[in-house]
Amino acid sequence: MQTWKKDAPKTKAFSAEKEGKMLQYVNDNRHFSLIRALHLADLLTEMNGFCGVMSIFTSLRYCLGDQYDYSNLWKALLLMPCGLLFDFMDGKVARWRGKSSLMGQELDSLADLISFGVAPAVFAFVCGFRTTLDTIVLAFFVLCGLSRLARFNVSVNYIPKDKNGKSQFFEGTPIPTTLSLVFVLGLCTLRGKIHEQLPGGLWAAETCFKVHPMVFLFAISGFAMTSKKLRVPKL
Repeated sequence: MQTWKKDAPKTKAFSAEKEGKMLQYVNDNRHFSLIRALHLADLLTEMNGFCGVMSIFTSLRYCLGDQYDYSNLWKALLLMPCGLLFDFMDGKVARWRGKSSLMGQELDSLADLISFGVAPAVFAFVCGFRTTLDTIVLAFFVLCGLSRLARFNVSVNYIPKDKNGKSQFFEGTPIPTTLSLVFVLGLCTLRGKIHEQLPGGLWAAETCFKVHPMVFLFAISGFAMTSKKLRVPKL
């Protein structure tokens, strides 16, 4: 079984560097010290989170309006890939500038949870996954994304790196892969197969255990994100 002890010295050096930055930030008593601590890459990460939050609000706006007017639904859907674009750009900009932020990794994980965890779950809810079991599965999906990102934050420095210092693989599927589920729901929306017309129908409709079988795609995605044995090569 592969061990990652060889990366321990690098991790200690990384921790010392991070501690130094933390002390510098804690001792900074100037106004707007938090804003001063943000880098350009962090602002792009914030835009990722902004897209996720706006997607949630737009989904709710659709839910409160005419269910046959899909304009807000399409806006909510398109905002999530926009978040993915900013998620891709922040890492590129950080490497291009050769600067690492004190809060960059944590900001990235929190923004990803909003854009690729909460926003897809809310989008699924407004598309018709609204039974008690549906919402339990969607909550499980979000918590799996939360757990996957927390594990990444504490273990990333122990994962083997390539010659450029990038992790060689992901443990479990990366949370942005949840957009594949959004794509599927987008196809359903395009064909008018949402709400009562969701593919697979409604199981146990006359009981308290009624559920849309399609929602289990979110459960599968949750399991895939939290898997430790599933290793996805990092491109």
